[in-house]
Amino acid sequence: MTGIIIQARKGSTRLPNKMVLPFYQEKGVLELLIEKLTTHFPTNKIVLATTNNPLDDELVNIAENHKIQYYRGSENNVLERFINAAVKHNLKTVVRICADNPFLEMEHIFKFIDEIESENADYVSYKLPNGLPTIKSHLGLFTEIVSLKALQKVNKSTSLSLYQEHVTNYIYEHPEEFKIKLIEMPNYMDDTENIRLTLDTIEDFKLEQQLYHEMKGESIEHLVNYLKKNQRLQQQMQQEISKHTK
Repeated sequence: MTGIIIQARKGSTRLPNKMVLPFYQEKGVLELLIEKLTTHFPTNKIVLATTNNPLDDELVNIAENHKIQYYRGSENNVLERFINAAVKHNLKTVVRICADNPFLEMEHIFKFIDEIESENADYVSYKLPNGLPTIKSHLGLFTEIVSLKALQKVNKSTSLSLYQEHVTNYIYEHPEEFKIKLIEMPNYMDDTENIRLTLDTIEDFKLEQQLYHEMKGESIEHLVNYLKKNQRLQQQMQQEISKHTK
């Protein structure tokens, strides 16, 4: 079974509580993302993977209110948390969602699910111009999909904290060990290296909150083309990109 696991916690060092800060119509980014996912994927199991820290009780309450499943595990070993969440909920393939991406585009997820199932692949993502998957960028628009067996293989292959924190890094850093499918991004994503729509700092939050209000209901293509033409916003994003390398 293919399911969706949302990675979220409140204990962010750069912007604590960013999951629940009022972002749009008094809702936080986690709640907005859950609403979007449950609308687009009503038949897929959606699981919140959060931590055992009491701080994250509030996130569990949000999951329960929206009638999605949850799993609580290690705060630092995110890889283990993902594996245990997938095993507990009988998921063989996992769409990995980072909850700090309020502009996450939904349509590509259907494409990734089709690709990983038809190709019997371990990992599917869009590809950046440098050949890396989009998770290694600041775009904040796209997900990745990975098989449980690939995550379990990573867990057996390494105990380095880098790979425990960054769930899929080991997979695309060791392509000879896995069946990886990286897909070319849509043409409208050309020349988007200055676009940052992942939410990590208060500067990100303010800029993206404004954009979300202005662009609600618009396509990702429309949003990207708007940003390409707006030098002021690109400069603001570039400042945050230069401060926070991926």
